[in-house]
Amino acid sequence: MTERLIVVGGDAAGMAAAAQARRRRGRDDLEIIAFERGHFTSYSACGIPYWISGLVTDREQLVARSPATHREEFAIDVRLRHEVVDIDLDRREVVARDLDGGGEVRERFDNLMYATGASPKKPEWARGDVAGVFGVQTLDDGSALRAWLEADPRPRRAVVVGGGYIGVEMAEALVRRGLSVTLVDRGEQPMSTVDPDMARLVTEAMCGLGVTIRTGVRVTGLTEHEGRVSGVVTDDGPIPTDLVVLGLGVRPNTALGEAAGLPLGPTGGIRVDRRMRVTGAPGVWAAGDCVETLHRVSGMPVHVPLGTHANKQGRVAGINIGGGYATFAGVIGTAVTKVCDLEVGRTGLRERDARAAGFEFVSVIAESTSRAGYYPGARPMTVKLIAERPSGRLLGAQIVGWSEAAKRIDTLAVALWNQMTVDDMTALDLGYAPPYSPVWDPVLVAARKAVDALAR
Repeated sequence: MTERLIVVGGDAAGMAAAAQARRRRGRDDLEIIAFERGHFTSYSACGIPYWISGLVTDREQLVARSPATHREEFAIDVRLRHEVVDIDLDRREVVARDLDGGGEVRERFDNLMYATGASPKKPEWARGDVAGVFGVQTLDDGSALRAWLEADPRPRRAVVVGGGYIGVEMAEALVRRGLSVTLVDRGEQPMSTVDPDMARLVTEAMCGLGVTIRTGVRVTGLTEHEGRVSGVVTDDGPIPTDLVVLGLGVRPNTALGEAAGLPLGPTGGIRVDRRMRVTGAPGVWAAGDCVETLHRVSGMPVHVPLGTHANKQGRVAGINIGGGYATFAGVIGTAVTKVCDLEVGRTGLRERDARAAGFEFVSVIAESTSRAGYYPGARPMTVKLIAERPSGRLLGAQIVGWSEAAKRIDTLAVALWNQMTVDDMTALDLGYAPPYSPVWDPVLVAARKAVDALAR
């Protein structure tokens, strides 16, 4: 009997695994069925805010591989609008519900790829039937939001609840669409993924863009008019709006796996080994936003939902399912984003992460410029480094700047990945020319400042 791989989830991790398995196993040797509850496969969820803003003009530009491509080039039986509702590990079967046609199908498996992604955090007040409240997790979500923005009556005001990556990116996107935008966050400031001193720069940039920032405020409910949202209720008073976007973060989508007996780790994600095998479940693999992984600096399990990790983990799983050998080495939490023209990058541990992991450390902030100061277009750049005391090993880094800032975090990520000290980093042979960098690159300036701080 031909071996069968069932894939649950048709986005980055699931379809990367399916494609890699197919490359190593012939069509007659391995049958692959992929169930996806939405309308799309292999798309860039990270690109949704830019499609909403209009910078990306066509939704199809966000689709890396269509269902037809997977079917024709990889012989993968992609079944859209099919939601897997039960996994029976003993009988090696899944049950999937046809969301459009009705009815259910039951399919056996030899290997199961669990790639259900993450679910947006949705508070109780947002779970009703009031129209005009949106998450931005899938391309279907983005399509629904675009339709709302373009339908009559056109919304003029928006409230974004939550100031993480999606929140700040959606706030900018809606400003670009011409809406009056208020961002509400229960924390002291948006962008908690960086330390408060760096997040303050992001807040200033957003205010300069025209976004109203309301921090230390908790949303408790909605008001409506004729079934449409008309405002949000907060502990600091009401805010009128025609549209609410939820940017409260995500959690691993593991309910189906947990019901089937798959083990969860302390972060709530599926527990897997370095080959992406689910612990204690032979023939079951998992990857992407539904799993937890190892942080290479803290040594602790973490849930870091990013498309980069999902694609790499899916590739590793697919190689192993296909008979090869590959491992996923863990993460260090590198991420970048853009807020208007301000670029933000981070990698490794924040100060509070370093404290929680038990490190003694120093942190320094260095001010520099993106190019030689005399070269046209030079803009300010702020670099923060966190280094272990007394070893000087780099523990984390953050960058905020107006141009050429975000991708400099990659230099710091490579140093962090390879356990370099800040003293090692001062000798890095980085490229220099006035249009691209001062003679002392901002990374080197920050490393020298960290060395001095360690010596004190």
